[in-house]
Amino acid sequence: QVQLVESGGGLVQPGGSLRLSCAASGRFFSINAMGWYRQAPGKERELVAAISGGSGGRTNYADSVKGRFTISRDNAKNTLYLQMNSLKPEDTAVYYCNYNARASWSALSADYWGQGTQVIVSS
Repeated sequence: QVQLVESGGGLVQPGGSLRLSCAASGRFFSINAMGWYRQAPGKERELVAAISGGSGGRTNYADSVKGRFTISRDNAKNTLYLQMNSLKPEDTAVYYCNYNARASWSALSADYWGQGTQVIVSS
């Protein structure tokens, strides 16, 4: 089974930047969409940014991160990224990558999740 491994989280001062990476351990038969979610303490998990699968690469962002975060993918490296700039304390959360994909031609679409990476924005 394909596994997703995130990296790049950490402690950063307000106004700083981080780049999160999500590496897939194998290849999916097809990918519908990929995204980054976050969950702050005491809050529900929310979608931060998404990018469509296939050749389209359409992106969508939560209003709270528009203009500051950029989602991208490198198909050759099998990796999803989230560039986060102008970070704010309210961006503090555990960030999870998600693939909605089919593992094989006979499989139904399913959600695959990484283990999460902590981002703390604090002075």
